[in-house]
Amino acid sequence: MTGDKEVIRALNRVLGQSLIAINQYFLHARIARHWGLEALNDSLYKQSIAEMKWSDDLIARILLLGGLPNLQELGKVLVGEDVPEIIECNLRLERQKFDIITDAVTLCETKSDYVSRQLLVTLKDGNEEYEDWLETQQDLIESIGVERYIQSQMNDDDA
Repeated sequence: MTGDKEVIRALNRVLGQSLIAINQYFLHARIARHWGLEALNDSLYKQSIAEMKWSDDLIARILLLGGLPNLQELGKVLVGEDVPEIIECNLRLERQKFDIITDAVTLCETKSDYVSRQLLVTLKDGNEEYEDWLETQQDLIESIGVERYIQSQMNDDDA
């Protein structure tokens, strides 16, 4: 099957963002674990794995369309140096991904590639869910204070 070259490029842009997210969220998970924040580690690690699965789906779709998945052009991983910064970095990446995914969905609609569009909508839904979770964490930090938030993340029973 030969797909539209613009759609393949758009899917590769989304793939690039997902690959950044895998690395960023995995690193942040391990930083949280190093600090003893098991619940935060678990949440960030699960998101890294979700990104890996979405990347796998994107790679499969790009190959099916006759394209070559681009695993080489990775952007910058944003590394947080404390808990609020980790959450802010991940939120920034999610917002960036949202724009790229939304543009790709629009392109797929224009090109009548509804299978790729559905894949991207699934990714967009996961993106929005994680963005909401990150915003909730920011709200918690603001309302209870960073010290109490960090204390709440030391136990993994809540994850």
